Amino acid sequence: MAQLLNNLLDLYNQLMLKSDQRVNDWPLMSSPLPTIGICLTYILIVKKIGPYFMKDRQPYDIRIPMIIYNFLMVIISAMIVYYFTAYAWFKNYSFTCQPVDYSNSSDAILIAKTSYFYYLVKFLEFTDTFFFVLRKKTNQITNLHVIHHSLLPFSVWWGMKFVPGGHATFFGYINSFIHVIMYTYYGLSAIGPHVQKRLWWKKYLTVIQMVQFVIIFTHAFQLLFVNDCKFPKIFALWIGAHGILFIILFSNFYDKAYNGKRDRKPQSALANGVSKLDPLLTMCNGTQHKLINDSHKNGLHKIDPIDSKSAKKMH
Repeated sequence: MAQLLNNLLDLYNQLMLKSDQRVNDWPLMSSPLPTIGICLTYILIVKKIGPYFMKDRQPYDIRIPMIIYNFLMVIISAMIVYYFTAYAWFKNYSFTCQPVDYSNSSDAILIAKTSYFYYLVKFLEFTDTFFFVLRKKTNQITNLHVIHHSLLPFSVWWGMKFVPGGHATFFGYINSFIHVIMYTYYGLSAIGPHVQKRLWWKKYLTVIQMVQFVIIFTHAFQLLFVNDCKFPKIFALWIGAHGILFIILFSNFYDKAYNGKRDRKPQSALANGVSKLDPLLTMCNGTQHKLINDSHKNGLHKIDPIDSKSAKKMH
């Protein structure tokens, strides 16, 4: 056993010698262990510590922090898109094969720093889940959500350590572009119901997230058929594998969240009064009503207001 551990340690040390030496002294980049520790702590907080802390507490009203955070994320994501656009993908990068520039040129260092910034932002995105915990929205802390947030910092660390530039930056480029759209939606939604009712495109957020991973997968895997490309093919496989994983996870989520609703049999709306209606808004005789508890003693429950003519018909 001791010999096996020594061999693994030697293999690890040899592997680290092949990493990009420019980033070795940057915070969190000397070893993957700090990143792994942070990701595991995140999982522990959102799955155990957070729900336990909130168990006997009322949900916190954090609408203002949510608005600030989401629009801050729009700005941050847009900055990443700008730098990858202006100094890489629409400057001199090739979409079919782009090796990493390991030099100390100004553009190469700028792209490495932008990649590093993207890596750090993955930790900031943990805030999404912390908001769910504080609002007691445990139904939104899905396996997809936790896997997505906890896996990406660890995955991006390896890209940052070995290929902080070149073909690998396309993942962060497309992902940040999608996040501009996504956090714009979340920021507007956090403003309140008067804005939420105009946000008809929530369903399509999941669609564009799936599309992004199809694009990322295609962009990465096409390198396997370019024989003379000097970008490491192992990272093409690594990035492409993430594309496949998230296509599957997001597809399953979409199917359950949207297609599943169509398959549910509607409950009887009128059985000693209307009860257990969902969602929070329903349509009655063409009029939209808010659902509240026991609004009508001998008949309708959870619907208020209701016009008198409809009420007479119900009795």
